[in-house]
Amino acid sequence: MSAEQRLADRRERLMTAAYSLYAKPGFAETTIERLCSEARISNRAFYECFGSQEELLQACHERCVDESLAVVSKAVQEAPNTLDDRVKAGIRAYIEFTTADWRRARIMHVEVRRSGDVLTLSRQRAIDAFARLVEDASADFVHPPGLNRRLVALGVVGALQELLIEWLHAEAPPPIGELVDVAAHIFIRSLGTP
Repeated sequence: MSAEQRLADRRERLMTAAYSLYAKPGFAETTIERLCSEARISNRAFYECFGSQEELLQACHERCVDESLAVVSKAVQEAPNTLDDRVKAGIRAYIEFTTADWRRARIMHVEVRRSGDVLTLSRQRAIDAFARLVEDASADFVHPPGLNRRLVALGVVGALQELLIEWLHAEAPPPIGELVDVAAHIFIRSLGTP
């Protein structure tokens, strides 16, 4: 392998290790030494790939967000052109994709918050991207008069995040279908006509 290929391979192995370790035991409990051991690289090699553990967490979070946005965008574009169909398709795609691997859900909805200021900007960019997607997907439809569409979009994105946190933390997690139904109800009631 060339030097560039070796660096890319190490970087990917660190991302894979972080994906598991940042989900459990969690970002705060994971050391660089443990990441390097899991990735089978030296501690020195870590710093050739990432400037800090925070930078690695941000890379993991952003990958999860980018993959989720792509899945949801595709689902919304392929849905029939009604508010109900677009909302249900987007929410189902998001929830199913995010919960298909609990580590993804945990990084995106728990560790991003537990990391403190480390991911504040990354988290804000993700929320903004999902809110824009909601605004775009619902732009052709009548909205409740007098309400700021941007704030409504932020509110429904926040509601979806809380539902997924409940799924992660509940002793008896709600079924995925129930999460989809509740989230769709919240979105449609918030975005549609009164």
